[in-house]
Amino acid sequence: MRRALTAVALGAMVSALAVQPALGGHGGGDYVLNLAAPYVKRLVDEGDPLIFVDLRPVGEFRRQRLPGARSVPLKELRRRFSEVPRMGRVILYCDCVPEELHAAYRFLRDQGYRNIMVMEEGFPGWVKRGYPLER
Repeated sequence: MRRALTAVALGAMVSALAVQPALGGHGGGDYVLNLAAPYVKRLVDEGDPLIFVDLRPVGEFRRQRLPGARSVPLKELRRRFSEVPRMGRVILYCDCVPEELHAAYRFLRDQGYRNIMVMEEGFPGWVKRGYPLER
């Protein structure tokens, strides 16, 4: 059993550190730093002061969100991007197709943000694992 858990933990870390090309034609050097939900949860459990930015519509955010998350809806990001902290480790998530999330990541990178990451599988991935939520 211990060996299986170690393999799962190793797989989560490898996925968490995977840098994948972002879609959208910004050239070969345009990458998105993706973190696997189990790795993000482990960081939370270890007390890492992550800053979650929820890109879902406000109504969905109000119903449920990751603990301590801030709401900056995807459709308002260009106008409200200054609300995303420039210090600390910021994790972006939503309930959208990866291309939309990657576009948000690229937009923030273009604004000079170097402290942002994307949580793979977004909000649905967090929920399906039964991780804690706020209401």
